[in-house]
Amino acid sequence: MPDPNGFLRYDRRLPARRPVPVRISDWREVYPPAGEELVREQATRCMDCGIPFCHDGCPLGNRIPDWNDLVRTGNWDAAVESLHATNNFPEFTGRLCPAPCEAACVLGISGGQPVTIKQVEVEIADAAAARGFTPRPVPAPSGRSVAVVGSGPAGLAAAQQLARAGHAVTVYERDDAIGGLLRYGIPDFKLEKRHIDARLAQLVAEGVRFRTGVNVGVDITAEQLRAEHDAVLLACGALQGRDTPETPGRALRGVHQAMAHLVAANRAVAAVTADQPGGGRPAPAALPDGTAIDAAGRHVVIIGGGDTAADCLGVAHRQGAAGVHQLDLYPQPPETRDEARDPWPTWPWILRSYPAHEEGGERVFAVAVQEFVDDGTGQVRAVRIAEVTVEKVDGRRVVTVVPGSERELPADLVLLAIGFEGTEQQPLLAQFGVVRNPRGAVDARDDWQTAADGVFVAGDMHRGASLIVWAIAEGRAAAAAIHGYLGGVGALPAPVGPAAQALAAR
Repeated sequence: MPDPNGFLRYDRRLPARRPVPVRISDWREVYPPAGEELVREQATRCMDCGIPFCHDGCPLGNRIPDWNDLVRTGNWDAAVESLHATNNFPEFTGRLCPAPCEAACVLGISGGQPVTIKQVEVEIADAAAARGFTPRPVPAPSGRSVAVVGSGPAGLAAAQQLARAGHAVTVYERDDAIGGLLRYGIPDFKLEKRHIDARLAQLVAEGVRFRTGVNVGVDITAEQLRAEHDAVLLACGALQGRDTPETPGRALRGVHQAMAHLVAANRAVAAVTADQPGGGRPAPAALPDGTAIDAAGRHVVIIGGGDTAADCLGVAHRQGAAGVHQLDLYPQPPETRDEARDPWPTWPWILRSYPAHEEGGERVFAVAVQEFVDDGTGQVRAVRIAEVTVEKVDGRRVVTVVPGSERELPADLVLLAIGFEGTEQQPLLAQFGVVRNPRGAVDARDDWQTAADGVFVAGDMHRGASLIVWAIAEGRAAAAAIHGYLGGVGALPAPVGPAAQALAAR
C-alpha cells in the first residue's frame, strides 16, 4: 500500500547539479548521485493511482508505481527486477529520456509537480550497477542464429532478449566500438561511457558476440550474412542529418552537421589517457579528414532547439568557445502547459531548458538564417539572420520573414542541429532488398519483418529519429517477433528474478 499522503508531505526535489565552473572544466556527468534519503522521499510522492497514466506516457510500459513503492520501502533488489522486467537499460533511459511519463503523472494536473520518475529510475539502476549486473542464466541453445546490424539501444535490447531465449546472437557494428550514438553521439556529461561498458560485459557473459569495424554491405555482403544466420535485424539508426543546401554560403568552411561535431568531440574525449580521469582537456576534435571542428576560442552558432542542439552547446562550453548563440525557428514556448493547446496528460509544448543552458550562451527565438557570410577566403565569419513568423497552412509549415529585421551574428563555427531525415542510404539496403520510404525510414509489417523474408527492422531505422525509450521498446518487440519466427516457444522477456517473485508470492 503506497503512502497516500506522500505528495502532501514532500515537494518535488532533484539533486543539485554540479557547480557550473566545476563541471565545464571536465566531461563528467552534470548530476551527482542522489542520496538514498532523497530518492526514497521522492518515490514516496507516488500515489499508485487507480489509473496510472504514467504507464501510457512511457513507450516501454514501465511499472512505475510498482518500483516507486519498492524504493519507498527500501526493497531495492525487487525494484531493479521490476524495472528490468520492461527495460533492458534503465541506466541509459534514466539519463537520456525526456520523461514523457512525468508529463503524464497525475500530480502534474493543474500545474502540479510530477513525481521525479526519471531520477528514481536512474538511482535504482545505478544501485544495481554498483553491485554489478548479474548475467541471466541462458537456457539451452536453440540452435538458431541471429545477426543484429547496429549496436544502438534498439540493437542491444534485441540482442539481449534473443540471447536470453537461447539464440546465438552476433551484433555487427561498423564503428570501432559498440554503442551507436550512445557511444559517440551522446556527450559524456550526459552519459559517461562506463555505463555502456558495464552493460556490455553483462551481454557478453550472456553469450552475445560483438564484431566491430564491420560495415555490412561493404565488408560483408547481405548474402553472406543471411547464409550465416537464420534471421537478421536491421537497427542502423536514422543518422541522415537534415541539411539546408539552399541557404547561401552553406558550402563555406566551418559549417557542419551537428553530429559531426558531437562524434568528433566524443572521440577526442575517449582518446584522453587514463591518467586524466574525468576528461581534462582532450585533443582538439577533428573530422576523419583532419579538418578541425573544435569550438575553442570560436564564436559558435548552433541552429536548432532540441536535444542535439543542447548537446552541442554543452560541448562548446567545455571546449572553450568564445561565445555561443543557439537559434530556434519557433517563438519562445511558454513556461507552463497550455491546457487548451496541450491538455494533460499529453506531451506539452513548453520551454525546455537543459543544464547546458545555465552554463552560458544566448538563445534566440523566432529567427531563421538567411545567409552564411564568407570572410573572403571560403571560411564562414558570420550568419545573417532575420526574425520570422511560422504558420501551418494546409498541414505545411510556412515561414515568413519580418521585413527590416535582418542582422548579423559573428560565427567561426556553425552547427546544424535541425533534425534527421531518416536512415542513411547505404549498400546494405539494396543488398537486403529493402528501400527507404518517403520519410527515409524502412517499413515493416505487423511482425516487424521488412519486404525481405527473415529480415526485420527496429528502432530509429524503422520509426525515424525518436526517443531512446522507443528504440528499446521496438528492439524488444522485434526480438519477440524474431523469436516466434525462429520457432521459439514462450514470450519474451524472461520472468523477473527471485526477489520480485518472492514479493509477489506473499
